[in-house]
Amino acid sequence: MENVFIRQGEDFIRLGQAMKKAGLVGSGVDAKFLIQDGLVQVNGEVETRRGRKLVDGDTFSYENETYQVKCE
Repeated sequence: MENVFIRQGEDFIRLGQAMKKAGLVGSGVDAKFLIQDGLVQVNGEVETRRGRKLVDGDTFSYENETYQVKCE
């Protein structure tokens, strides 16, 4: 499991942004389509909202890769 870090002073990161930060997609549009197609899971459940807020400790998965959100 790899980590995706929330910027210092912020409480959350949106799912689409987290996917970009993890290098899974090149743009927010790419993330949008993958999420809307039901290909991304958050905390083990399919998530279809690109704007889903992820907080410290949340996990998201795509293509058998799992990432955990951490505060810096």
